Amino acid sequence: MEAYWNTKGRIFDIQRYSIHDGNGIRTIVFLKGCVLRCRWCCNPESQEYDIQTMMVQGKPKVIGRDVTVAEVMKTVEKDRQYYWRTGGGLTLSGGESLCQPEFATALLQAAQESGISTAMESMGCAKWETIEKLLPYLDQYLLDIKHMNPRKHKEFTGRSNELMIENAMKIAKSGMTELSIRVPVIPGFNDTEEEIRQIAAYTATLPNVRRMHLLPYHRLGQDKYTGLNREYLMGDVKPPTNEHMQKLLKVAEMTSGIECQIGG
Repeated sequence: MEAYWNTKGRIFDIQRYSIHDGNGIRTIVFLKGCVLRCRWCCNPESQEYDIQTMMVQGKPKVIGRDVTVAEVMKTVEKDRQYYWRTGGGLTLSGGESLCQPEFATALLQAAQESGISTAMESMGCAKWETIEKLLPYLDQYLLDIKHMNPRKHKEFTGRSNELMIENAMKIAKSGMTELSIRVPVIPGFNDTEEEIRQIAAYTATLPNVRRMHLLPYHRLGQDKYTGLNREYLMGDVKPPTNEHMQKLLKVAEMTSGIECQIGG
């Protein structure tokens, strides 16, 4: 076994049999740590790199554990037959996988060299050198673009968007991975036709983009904030209606000129 299989990282969950976050049936490994603090985050337990305790259904639960690449791959390998049949594989999620670059790269390399397809869900919020190192081991990059306005992006996520927008172009131009752009549609933040049009227009300038996903806001992570003794900043914001999402989908399709879908 290669030495990099002993690379250590910190995860908080492994989810098997997922049909989202990449092609086919997938195993999603959730890494601890994130550089953003999006108000709507549905995995607030992912934001801190530190191991935490969260109340879940009235009982304390430890969130976060240190593992090696080899330990994670034991779980990933269990569903090889499903990946083979459906074109699925391993997806890294978080948090932001790029916050643990050595571990993320080693995991992707281990999967790919084991004949398992790889994907990563990420905001691209890291130095280009960090992203460049893992691209050879990445089959699909599911890249978030949340807003084109740097000021509004910072107001709602805690950080401006210039680095992420710049990296999106570099990833696209590299041609090294299948790129999909994902937009979380958040009422009050980016759910107007004009805001979606701006993101779609930028997507149209990126070469090699496979598709654009519009991901409707949901409140499924709200209880986790209570469990972490944190305030849920989205208050009473309601998810967008299906009718509204269909309007935004049409705008995205017309402006980007590529395949667009809701969810995925």
